[in-house]
Amino acid sequence: MKTVASKQRNGALTLVEFVVVLFSLFILAILLLPALSAPRVKNALGCMNQLKRTGSAVRVWEGDQADKYSLALTATNGGGVAENIFAALSNELRSTKVLICPADRNRLPASSFRTLTSRNISYFVNLDANEADPQDILMGDDNLMVRGIRVKSGVFVVSNNFPIAWTADRHRFCGNLAMADGSVLAANNFTFAAYQRSTNTVPATNTISMRLAIP
Repeated sequence: MKTVASKQRNGALTLVEFVVVLFSLFILAILLLPALSAPRVKNALGCMNQLKRTGSAVRVWEGDQADKYSLALTATNGGGVAENIFAALSNELRSTKVLICPADRNRLPASSFRTLTSRNISYFVNLDANEADPQDILMGDDNLMVRGIRVKSGVFVVSNNFPIAWTADRHRFCGNLAMADGSVLAANNFTFAAYQRSTNTVPATNTISMRLAIP
């Protein structure tokens, strides 16, 4: 009896086919990576531009108000509340859209500065910013967290003893800071803490702090 060879092909991939598949997936990943990262980069740059414009408005306002920041408004004039501070800059900002980080999916711009609330702001302000110190922080992304817990709305006192970080929902555990000299810095939890220690005068207790108005 003659043996009849089976014409059915083995379903398993050969080594060559397996290598070809892996190579194709690798090429596909390279092609898709720029497209996937482009929105993230665009949002980060957009956030930095928003903070730069807002920081510029603060400095213009300061020049017209006896060299005092709007961030230092007294309590009777609405100080300590982020929306009141930003509302004082309405003539300089002109649009409420500048107060929303492009990566903030939880907030929308206010229709006007008269209707501005904490739900229309993505940035904290440093109530202790000193107009005499160009290296002070003016404001930054408000999605801060301490020991893994997000900071709530209101006045928050941050100390160099606190492990400050940003949440992952905007810039992947990073954040942007607007400085008094007009620059905007991208930072993570380590560089933020290092900034506090290096640019503020440390008292005898070796503890420094800033009061942040969180929207």
